Amino acid sequence: MAHVDVIVVGAGQAGLALSHELSAGGVEHVVLERGRVGETWRHRFDSFCLFTPNWTVRLPGHRYSGPDPDGFMARDEIVATLEEYAGSFGAPVREGVFVTGVEPLPHGGFLVHTRAGDLSSRALVLATGTFQRPVRPAAADSLPTGLPRMDVDAYRNEGALPPGRVLVVGSGQSGAQVSEELCEAGRDVVLACGKAAWIPRRLGSRDVVWWLDSAGFFNQTMESLPSPAARLTPNPTATGQGGGHDLHLRTLQAMGVTLAGHLLGTENGLAHFAPDLPESAGWGDQRYRELMSLIERFAAEQGLDLPPAYEPGPIVARGPEWLDISDFGVVIFAGGFRPGYRSWVPWPQAFDDLGFPLQRDGVSTVVPGLFFLGIHFQRTRKSSLLLGVGEDASIVSRHIVALLTSGRSKA
Repeated sequence: MAHVDVIVVGAGQAGLALSHELSAGGVEHVVLERGRVGETWRHRFDSFCLFTPNWTVRLPGHRYSGPDPDGFMARDEIVATLEEYAGSFGAPVREGVFVTGVEPLPHGGFLVHTRAGDLSSRALVLATGTFQRPVRPAAADSLPTGLPRMDVDAYRNEGALPPGRVLVVGSGQSGAQVSEELCEAGRDVVLACGKAAWIPRRLGSRDVVWWLDSAGFFNQTMESLPSPAARLTPNPTATGQGGGHDLHLRTLQAMGVTLAGHLLGTENGLAHFAPDLPESAGWGDQRYRELMSLIERFAAEQGLDLPPAYEPGPIVARGPEWLDISDFGVVIFAGGFRPGYRSWVPWPQAFDDLGFPLQRDGVSTVVPGLFFLGIHFQRTRKSSLLLGVGEDASIVSRHIVALLTSGRSKA
């Protein structure tokens, strides 16, 4: 059985950022990836692009330096960027290595089981991303047996779907983007809406992400949230498609998407929706106002010009409560994802009730030698983003070096 000081699981931006820092410090390590570098990005739908501008790509030893800093990388460009990044410092990535389980060793350290054989290590880093398990509402169980359905991570393009109307369940970032794409392709789309914030794509001459970043939005910590469950609140909706534009319930309604309340279930061939569309829209509007207040305070403090905030009117119509589902060709669930560590990590006590790791600065507070990276709100709101994962990688790397140094001095 081979031994290596540090095993990193996952070769996305988190795993690669940490590998860069470990390599710079001369720490022996290996990065295990079940597929290829950037595997999660490779499975995004065909037209996927970043929500954040290219200038937010800030990995250790690599910042975006291309010709379009205010553009939005498409899926394949993101993958190419990560591949180039891994090659730039010779990241020790082993592709096609599927981790099947982990167990503690009697005298410390870990035994990692893979389909390519077992490895042992002193430190183990889980950099697989927080949101690994798609969530469907309870109403999904009432759908007709013969009606095709998929989670949004399985969606590729409009042409790959069965013919017929499309029901999209979930109005966050992914649900809104897929609904827009399908509507533009001529599909009749019904969007079952939940609570989702929205924000204008641009404010004055700058992208809204510049304003949010400058105003400290992405530096917010867990302590700034009303409750731990607030981590599951969807990101504000907008899109980078076509150079970037506004995308929210009103823009979707204007282009012909049928908006409805959240899906309650189906019975007798009819889909039943809650009459809560106005309330969901109002919740998103309130969140928009809160974000704008943050930006307005920053602009006033810095003496920057900012156009007056747009005040949205009431959402048009309450949405249908019953729809004949017989002519629907597919249902796409876009209600978000949850952590999935417990399905393969043997320490249930190392995670909270929502499945998030119990950690501080990426260091498990329960299992010695276990680390995490790329978690939403690991340290701040940007911890899982290309914008902020590099900062966390440097901190986790220092903790790993301290662990290894301590172990050697004791030996």
